[in-house]
Amino acid sequence: MNNTTILFIAGIAMGSSAHAQQPAADTRKNLNELRLNLSADGERYIKATFLNQTWVRWNQSNEGTTVNGESRDHTVDIGLRRTRMQLYGQLNDHTFFYTQFGMNNFNYLSQNAGNRKLQPFFHDVLGEYKVFKTNNMLKIGGGLTIINGLSRFSQPSIGTILTTDVPVFLQTTVDQTDEFARKLAIYARGQVAKLDYRVAVADPFPIQTNGQAVPAISSTPTFTPRGHSYQYSALFIYNILDQEPHTTPYMAGTYLGEKKILNIEAGAIYQPKATWNIRSSDTVYNAMLHYGAALFADMPLVGNQYAFTAYAGYFLTDYGPGYIRNNGIMNPANGNSNATIYNGAGNAYPMFGTGNNTYAQAGVRLPNQLLGNAGTLLPYVAFRSSKFAQLANRVNVYEAGINWLMNKHQSKLSLNYELRPVFAYKPLGEINRIGNASGAWIQYQVFF
Repeated sequence: MNNTTILFIAGIAMGSSAHAQQPAADTRKNLNELRLNLSADGERYIKATFLNQTWVRWNQSNEGTTVNGESRDHTVDIGLRRTRMQLYGQLNDHTFFYTQFGMNNFNYLSQNAGNRKLQPFFHDVLGEYKVFKTNNMLKIGGGLTIINGLSRFSQPSIGTILTTDVPVFLQTTVDQTDEFARKLAIYARGQVAKLDYRVAVADPFPIQTNGQAVPAISSTPTFTPRGHSYQYSALFIYNILDQEPHTTPYMAGTYLGEKKILNIEAGAIYQPKATWNIRSSDTVYNAMLHYGAALFADMPLVGNQYAFTAYAGYFLTDYGPGYIRNNGIMNPANGNSNATIYNGAGNAYPMFGTGNNTYAQAGVRLPNQLLGNAGTLLPYVAFRSSKFAQLANRVNVYEAGINWLMNKHQSKLSLNYELRPVFAYKPLGEINRIGNASGAWIQYQVFF
């Protein structure tokens, strides 16, 4: 046994001894956490967490889809949607750090530079200074972080989400000029009375480092490989009832009725010269501007027997005139032999674009002892509708599912069904919806 191992075991032992000296309530709490208290009251600590989301999925392919050159009208795959490890803590009255390491979208087609073993990476690495010792009015930080504007779902706590996935379109530059929605940034965040705020200045990554070929400039805007500009964002949330926690930058999807939350949010993201295109033989640079507003509610009902969670938001996204991008979550296919299908391969559809977007989700947690010691159920529905200038029809995506909460979010089995649109090129140049395709998957989440 080497010295590092001995020191680690000794540290855990001392942490356990510190727990034993605390009040019984604190001791019980820490039995559910991998946590080392650095002070007797637990205000200074280091905490580790682990999350894994395994998917088993059936997908109805977009017409013409191929997998490694073979035609497939449907696919069945097994994948790791997200695998994450967090290490964070409050080191003293003013100093907080947060790190997250893991990988995403790991299935049989996953690769990074042709090597499936290069997937994991640091998602977050930040240091934060709490200006006032006794309150959260102002925290100043920097590093690799997801903090930005627009919405709570632009910085979601994925271990607590209601559905099996977040509305990814609200992570507006994902894997284009960021690292899975994270950017190098400096920021300020805090809580002033009922107002929760965060403002950030980010240094986006150039499009040519995202691991894909840079699109040639055309009449349709794409992120520009020329020049460099900063990104500015802000999000303001007014807590009408209970105040939400403010430890990490991430925002919960549902508290399962353990709090009474009713929030109004408004946010925006702006970046000058973010995209470029050709217009009348001239090169034109476009600013990127996104803004929106939303309501979020999560509260117990009927004497805490039930809990209700809901979110509804409206967002205007502007990447430049006519911008649009297809995306398929953990896409189970890698080719399409039908050049008229606009969506592309597998489960891809127009997810990002210049236009207006509406998103809503709602769910009801049934009584906690519904299934006895086996937990309870939480059914949900979700709907997304977007109008993009390039498309003749709206992008409407429907989801419905049910969570089996075996141990709240720590052990959760979910079944999800999704219906998405399929678009095709028409002879006169229009891009029309020609039908829908569906997918269904089971997710098992372990979160500790």
